[in-house]
Amino acid sequence: MKPKAFYYERPASLEEAGTLLSEQGVFSKVVAGSQSLGPMLNLRLAQPDLLIDVTGIPEMTLVEADRNSVNIGACITHANIEDGRIEDPSRGLLAKVAGGIAYRAVRNRGTIGGSLAHADPAADWISVLPLLDAELVVCSPRGTRIIAAGDLMVSSFTTTLESDELIQSVRVPKLSSLARWGFCKFCQKAGEFAHAIGAVLHDPELEVFRAVIGAIESPPIMVADAAILFGGKSDADFATEIDEEMIRSLLSDQNITDIYLRKLSFVALKRAALEACAT
Repeated sequence: MKPKAFYYERPASLEEAGTLLSEQGVFSKVVAGSQSLGPMLNLRLAQPDLLIDVTGIPEMTLVEADRNSVNIGACITHANIEDGRIEDPSRGLLAKVAGGIAYRAVRNRGTIGGSLAHADPAADWISVLPLLDAELVVCSPRGTRIIAAGDLMVSSFTTTLESDELIQSVRVPKLSSLARWGFCKFCQKAGEFAHAIGAVLHDPELEVFRAVIGAIESPPIMVADAAILFGGKSDADFATEIDEEMIRSLLSDQNITDIYLRKLSFVALKRAALEACAT
């Protein structure tokens, strides 16, 4: 199929983009890499009146670092992160995640901000950035606000963004030299959507021990104190104490009752924990 006819604008500033997004009576969609929106347009699952291409806005591709964090422009591609073209605050986690997203052709154009705004529950960034306690800088004609990455997704393909808001950048805190992490994703074959995601982050210097279970058809399950999943342990071999019953209970709270998906999520998290312990 072909998309429904639409108008196209490529604003040169955040202010211009905000004006276009806030135009009354016009159904607008923001486009950057178009790796998710493009197929939806062709299938007519999305039928916007106006496409707003934000790749010409300088702030959207800006990367700035300070002592505590790195601010990554929303139009930075997965490939740029994978290839280490930006400063990495995560000691390798961002690069590993980026390198496992779809295929290289997709990573060359797909953007971190676009993936977050699309809010596919099977996507990688929607699970990993809350693990890193990242924040989103969101702008609109009313000004700028900060959203915790873990608060962005409401349900599948639904976010807390208002119709005139745009993700400008992603602010990721820097991990210490003692940080260790693990990430595991199960796909039916390489490059396809995830069926289960498990990730663990332990940074004793920052007193951080988190875990996430993702790709569960809803917002990811974020465990702020992951010690409860590992028998209260956070030492060098905490993965050996993983509590399958606790994980099953967390999944039940999210109405995940399928036995196969429960087991897959448990194994993904266990493998992530084993990777973290081996670091």
